[in-house]
Amino acid sequence: MLAGTSLTAGCDKIRQTVGGGSVTAVKDTAYPERVFWGDTHLHTANSVDAFGFGNRLDPEAALRFARGEEVTSSTGQKAKLERPLDFLVISDHAEGLGSTKALYDAPRMMISDPTLLRWYDLMHEGPKGSLQATAEMLQARGANKLPAGLNDPAKAAERTRKIWDKEIDTVDSYNEPGKFTAFFGFEYTLMQGGNNLHRNVIFRDGKDKVSKVVPLDPSNELWPDKLWDYMDAYEKNTGGKVLAIPHNANLSNGLMFMMTDPSGGPMTAEQARRRAAHEPVVEITQIKGDSEAHPFLSPNDEFAGYGTAGWDLNNLLGNQPTKPGDYAGSYVREALKRGLQLEQTIGVNPYKFGVIGSTDSHTSLSTADDNNFWGKHPGVEPGPERATADFVPGMHTGKMDWQSLASGYAAVWATSNTREAIFDAMMRREVYATTGPRMTVRFFGGWDFKADDLKGDWVKAGYTRGVPMGGELKARKGAPSFIVSALKDPIGANLDRVQVVKGWTDKDGKAHEKVFDVVWSNPETRKISGGKLAPVGDTVDVATASYQNTIGAPTLATVWTDPEFDASQRAFYYVRVLEIPTPNWVAYDAVRYKLTLPGDIPLKQQERAYTSAIWYTPGA
Repeated sequence: MLAGTSLTAGCDKIRQTVGGGSVTAVKDTAYPERVFWGDTHLHTANSVDAFGFGNRLDPEAALRFARGEEVTSSTGQKAKLERPLDFLVISDHAEGLGSTKALYDAPRMMISDPTLLRWYDLMHEGPKGSLQATAEMLQARGANKLPAGLNDPAKAAERTRKIWDKEIDTVDSYNEPGKFTAFFGFEYTLMQGGNNLHRNVIFRDGKDKVSKVVPLDPSNELWPDKLWDYMDAYEKNTGGKVLAIPHNANLSNGLMFMMTDPSGGPMTAEQARRRAAHEPVVEITQIKGDSEAHPFLSPNDEFAGYGTAGWDLNNLLGNQPTKPGDYAGSYVREALKRGLQLEQTIGVNPYKFGVIGSTDSHTSLSTADDNNFWGKHPGVEPGPERATADFVPGMHTGKMDWQSLASGYAAVWATSNTREAIFDAMMRREVYATTGPRMTVRFFGGWDFKADDLKGDWVKAGYTRGVPMGGELKARKGAPSFIVSALKDPIGANLDRVQVVKGWTDKDGKAHEKVFDVVWSNPETRKISGGKLAPVGDTVDVATASYQNTIGAPTLATVWTDPEFDASQRAFYYVRVLEIPTPNWVAYDAVRYKLTLPGDIPLKQQERAYTSAIWYTPGA
């Protein structure tokens, strides 16, 4: 059994948890029986860039929307989720918290700095001017040339405390243990030279502990030691718990998953151990693309290019081009392989993390459905021009808005819908990511699973005789076997296939990878030839932005044993689930607004899920 799981000897547990100022008794199941869906990365009008983009929705509106209520967006449109979420983390940027709103609300006569006065006037011109002002702010931030008036430490501290106290009260009032979990959190906006090294920080605790701190404003360091020190101090001083989730790494120019320490020297075991302890989960997919794999790194994987177009050109602010040598430090599969290599040399794996998806929406609206996608920020909320606009209108980085993904969500196997249970599941890495669809995916590793296990209580067998996703297999005789199960989104597309992605290191420390198709739809007609499985087909009608579930399968399950297992080699295994082709959000926009789009803009996709890995470590 994986250390830290919530299994008890055949009985459920009653958890006393605080929500909305009162204590609620919530029953924890003996092991996770259902998956909870949420977003760990959402921005409201309190974020410096979100307000500049035109966001006028506060944290309360964000929470109401996530719970399934209808709200009016910043552009005046009615917005509602088809299905509510189970949990939400509002992760407003700690840096400059509330500063653009403060500038916007300031008396014009009191503004003496010419740059700040220009931005004030642009924001008051309307949406286009506000977008232009924000683009200029972001470029100034990347060049470390923000006006001093926007960074006054004393005013910033006072403003942060005031906003944080109000947000704490709001979030706590919407936390309903057993029904909806509202976490306290913020984004640590570490951005060295425009390279994205952000972290989303999530607290396990209630108002009594979290109110003793305020969000931490980053400096310009390369390694997040300052953040980890803050986390250590919080836990020591309050007895609480906190974790950090590295931002989708595709815009880090190779700095997110380095093989070295910040100085370029060898990473030490203590540095690796510290990172793994503070960052048990990473974000693998969101609106700004997907960082599972890149075709340059995985040329034999026909599905490795999902969500990479445009995002692999340069860093977050577009001020440094991305070179091929940067890719390895920016994609999750390669990071998992690097972790094995580092463990082989220093004895500790800094990249033994789980994966989740989230939106990084700056609209206050957590939407990851292509037919109900509200864009990255209010400047690209639904409208006829957004598909062909720049990602940030007025900021020409080469990234186009049509390259945005309606992605993603975090799926958590927890024993109850509470802060404590969901946080604990993240810590033990029993989580997975999807690009939006709510597929139910299970993944267990063990040493004696057989096909007949699927005829009985295979979930119980998975927990009692093996480890779930995020777990670690210790050396035993024979080859590991895996229970793999995927169920389609109840209101979504059928499934194409389920794959197991394996990575390993050889005796010389060289890392390898291989993708195995382990179960797929229509096996009687679809065969593997030349190492590739025949395509599932395509029912998408782009003229109507529709598809048919006449291909694929609603559920896929198997027990798979690694046919190439070498007991002497470190390895990881994770599952990737592919849906049949479906229209993307651009296709829905094209029909809704009767658009004629350039032929090079894709209108369909194969959405997917990625599980956290299971690791194998050889015996002594």
